[in-house]
Amino acid sequence: MAGDLIRVTRIAVFGRHGVLAEEAVLGQRFYISLEAQLDLGAAGRSDDVAGTVSYADLTAVAVAIATEHRFNLIEALAEAIAAEILARFTLIDAVAVRVDKPSAPVPAILDSVSIEIMRRRGAGR
Repeated sequence: MAGDLIRVTRIAVFGRHGVLAEEAVLGQRFYISLEAQLDLGAAGRSDDVAGTVSYADLTAVAVAIATEHRFNLIEALAEAIAAEILARFTLIDAVAVRVDKPSAPVPAILDSVSIEIMRRRGAGR
């Protein structure tokens, strides 16, 4: 993404997302990162929060969706977060959502699996 950005990195949440039945029962930790594109010029010049989007509010959206809903796929989790951010915060032109799943049930030693989506206002996705 180009332009001005608000980044919120590695929000830790406990969720029950995954295809396997054990994932729904046991749950696991996920990390969510957000990158919102918007014009921050007015906020920077005026020092007024009305010209920006609160990173606390962005975080609250991600946490609520990740902890109050269950998804089979982390792609669906990311899609729900992106859609809600674009619906709720009209100053945001585009948003990237990354979901890391460090305890993915993969028969290998790995640090994490992750997906990242980018959604733009009015892009018809």
